[in-house]
Amino acid sequence: MYQRFIPYFKQIAILSMPIIIGQLGIVLMGVADVIMIGKLEAVHLAAASLANAIYFFIAILGIGTLTAVSPLVAKSKGAAKPNQCAILFNQAIIAAVVLSLFIGGVLFIITQNLHWFKQTPAVSLLAKNYLHLLNIGTLPMLLFLAIKQYSDGLGITKPSAVITIIALLMNVFLNWVFIYGNLGSAKLDLVGAGIATTLSRIFMAVTMLIYIKTQAIYKPYLHLKQHENDAVFLKRIFSVGIPSGLQYFFEVGAFAFAAIMIGWINEFALAAHQVAINIASVTYMIATGIAAGGSIAVGDAYGRKNKKDMLDFGRAALLMGAIFMGFCALLLGTLAPQIIALYTSDEQVTSMAIYLLYIAAFFQLSDGIQCVGLGVLRGIGDTKIPTFITVFAYWVIGIPLGYILCFKLNLSLYGIWFALLIGLSLSAWLLSKRFLKESTKIDVSYHAHN
Repeated sequence: MYQRFIPYFKQIAILSMPIIIGQLGIVLMGVADVIMIGKLEAVHLAAASLANAIYFFIAILGIGTLTAVSPLVAKSKGAAKPNQCAILFNQAIIAAVVLSLFIGGVLFIITQNLHWFKQTPAVSLLAKNYLHLLNIGTLPMLLFLAIKQYSDGLGITKPSAVITIIALLMNVFLNWVFIYGNLGSAKLDLVGAGIATTLSRIFMAVTMLIYIKTQAIYKPYLHLKQHENDAVFLKRIFSVGIPSGLQYFFEVGAFAFAAIMIGWINEFALAAHQVAINIASVTYMIATGIAAGGSIAVGDAYGRKNKKDMLDFGRAALLMGAIFMGFCALLLGTLAPQIIALYTSDEQVTSMAIYLLYIAAFFQLSDGIQCVGLGVLRGIGDTKIPTFITVFAYWVIGIPLGYILCFKLNLSLYGIWFALLIGLSLSAWLLSKRFLKESTKIDVSYHAHN
């Protein structure tokens, strides 16, 4: 079986590695923020946790929706239709602007009403200013992701990875300037982190747009020869992407609501949650890179009408996700105290965060499989039923169980994390089972023609 999948592993790895680097660059901005904010008081770390939970709870709708662009572009490229690729580029930009207006408006209303979440006044006040700054960066972030998804769909994944790494270094430097008040800047604490992140996102969007417009390799796929009822392609991005966005929304939303519930305990518990979830997000983003590579490979095989490749790419991606996240589980389980020490020296936060990281080690495998499962299902255009699966796993099982374990059985924040582990495991089982079942039923020639 290993010999059979080697070519598929290699192809997914080639597609995934630059995407993983790009994904890591984005999430490492958050890691850098949390590590550098962690040197301040615990209340700043708690505020960052609340703000990031709320921000990504809403912003993930846009991020998830735009993941539809790469498999749609891959399918058009695989079917030798470069004009459709050019249309998809223009429509992806429009989609990013529309999503930014919606998300920005919702976030502004929420930011003005943080009292809804019943956090401590100090945490709410700090989170409010930070959230406003993050919201300013929503449009450039989604524009960058739309262009990145387009480039990824063409199989050109390195430019976005390089730009993201440069932006990461820029973000760390600007954090050092604005958070701590270096090079003549005022000491801005959490607000400084928000300014640094927003400036870095603007840099990413502008640089990616200039690169894609000036490089010859993109020219055949950007030259619009004729219009083909362009609005249909925008509708297709939303029809495929919104269910994908909802999948991420319900998963990220579960973790966001978990953060809000943990904030009801105390700010030290919320700070510990932020540290642990920040670490877990690094491994999760690598899994999303494998999922994206699998989605592109499956979508390309779909466009080529090659059912064998489509099935084997999907299975290979699921195996890669499981193997990698199994390794991450061992790493987190054995090095938890050393990893937490990078973030905070607060003894109360440290002791709680270490135990959370042990729980995170257990859910690595489930997290990887369910993430890749969503990706390969997206590659075959199956998004609606997987959305219901995520709703059931996280909101019918995970969140209610977390509330019971935390507040009724007095397991504190650990009860919430145990419940998230159960929700992730259920989602992984149902999604992988669905791909293995549904992919065998597809009449590739019919779908590719349509």
